[in-house]
Amino acid sequence: MTKDLKELAKITTSEIQDILGVAHETHPQEITDAIEKSIIKALVDERQRCAGIAKDYLNDDAEKAKQLSDEIGRGISVLITNLSAMR
Repeated sequence: MTKDLKELAKITTSEIQDILGVAHETHPQEITDAIEKSIIKALVDERQRCAGIAKDYLNDDAEKAKQLSDEIGRGISVLITNLSAMR
């Protein structure tokens, strides 16, 4: 990903304000926060869905399932760290 979530949310905020024809000073942080929360929820939900599919697929191979679970856990930790740094 070339842009972090905060930058994407700010760009989207600006685009929404342009579409609505409101000044860029009109609730920019509230809009950006709402967009970030939506992006985060979508990412977490998709990770969980993928983890469930992988678990079902790798159910007979405990070692691979453990490796995949660990990798997903690391990804979630990175996401949480990134989000915490944004606040």
